[in-house]
Amino acid sequence: MPHVIVKLWPGKSEKQKAQLAEAITKDVMDVLGYGEESVSVSMEEVEARNWAEKVYEPDIQSKPTQLYKKPGYDLSELP
Repeated sequence: MPHVIVKLWPGKSEKQKAQLAEAITKDVMDVLGYGEESVSVSMEEVEARNWAEKVYEPDIQSKPTQLYKKPGYDLSELP
């Protein structure tokens, strides 16, 4: 714990996904104080044509209180 799920469009290389997972793991360790053995990261590729139905509506639009970075907003604008 924690487990981070990254949903992204297809087309990124395995190297890019591994680098992202490494960066996320490091940040989770630094910010939350967990050891590397406690952090897991997965990547779920979602086609652009399915993004609204499979990601935007269920994960972003319907869960505003769980969203800490909104699309199109600067991080400094969040409470």
